[in-house]
Amino acid sequence: MTINSMTGFARSEGVALNGSLSWVWELRSVNGKGLDVRLRLPPGLETLEPMVRKAAADRLARGNLNMTLSVSYTDTGSGHRINEAFLDTLIDLAKLKAIKHAPDIAPASMDGLFGLKGVIEPSDPEPKSDEERQERSDALIAGLSQALGALIEARAGEGAHMATLLSSQVDDIEALCGRAAETAAAQPDALRSRIKAQVDALLEASPALSEDRLAQEAALLATKSDVKEELDRLSAHVAQGRELMAKGSPCGRRLEFLSQEFNREANTLCSKSSDADLTKIGLELKAVIDQFREQIQNVE
Repeated sequence: MTINSMTGFARSEGVALNGSLSWVWELRSVNGKGLDVRLRLPPGLETLEPMVRKAAADRLARGNLNMTLSVSYTDTGSGHRINEAFLDTLIDLAKLKAIKHAPDIAPASMDGLFGLKGVIEPSDPEPKSDEERQERSDALIAGLSQALGALIEARAGEGAHMATLLSSQVDDIEALCGRAAETAAAQPDALRSRIKAQVDALLEASPALSEDRLAQEAALLATKSDVKEELDRLSAHVAQGRELMAKGSPCGRRLEFLSQEFNREANTLCSKSSDADLTKIGLELKAVIDQFREQIQNVE
C-alpha cells in the first residue's frame, strides 16, 4: 500500500453521439478534513449529479474536490435561441442613453439589437431518444472515471514523495528518542545529587519531617524527573507510525492523532527535564514533530 496526497489535478476529454458532442472533465483537489465535493455541471445535465458524487466517494476518502464538466455540440442544425435577459438589458440601456445623452437620435432598432453578439445564441441540441440520452450519460460517466483515475495517480505520485519525507522524520524522532534515553541513563548521579539537595532543603525547612515522609518526598522527586515512561511511549508511537504508513492511505486522520500523541510526550519530556542536554534534545524532538504534523495535513 502507498500513501496518497490530497492535492492533485486531472483532465479527460472525448466525444459522443457520433462526434456531435464533445466533453471535458477537470478535477482539482486539495487537502480537507473529509471529502467535500463541489460540482459544476452544464444546464440540462443535472441528473448526472448523484452518479458523479457516488463515483467520487467510491474512489476518494478525503480532500476538497472541485469537479467541472464542459460540453459543446457540433450539430449546426440544432437551431438558435434568444438570450432574453441580455436583450432586455440592452433595450433598457438604449432607452436610457437616448433620453439622457442623445434625445434627437432615433432609438435602437430591434434588428440592430439582434445583430449584437450574444443576443442570439446557438441552442444545445437535446438527444432525440432515450437511447441517445443513455449513450451521452454513459460517455460522460466513463470520462469521469478516466479523470478520477488520473487524479488518483497524481495524488499517489505526490504521496510517494511525502512518504519518503515522513519516513525520514519518523527515523529522526526515533534517533532523538535514543539520544534522550542515553542522556537520561547517564545522569543517575546528577539525579541523586539533585534529590539529596532537595531533601536537605526540605529538612532545613521542616526538621520535624519523619523518615517515611522524607522517603516519600524523595520518591516523588525521582518520579518527576524520570522520563522512561515518556521515552517508552514515544518508541511505541514510532512503531505505530511506521505500521500506519506501511498500510497506506487512507491513514491521514490516524497520523494526525499520532502526531498529537508525539507532541504530548515531547512536551512532558521537556517539562520533566532538569538537564540542559536532555532539554535540548526535547526541543529538537518537538521541532521534528511539528514538521511531521505539517506534512501529514495533506495525507489522505
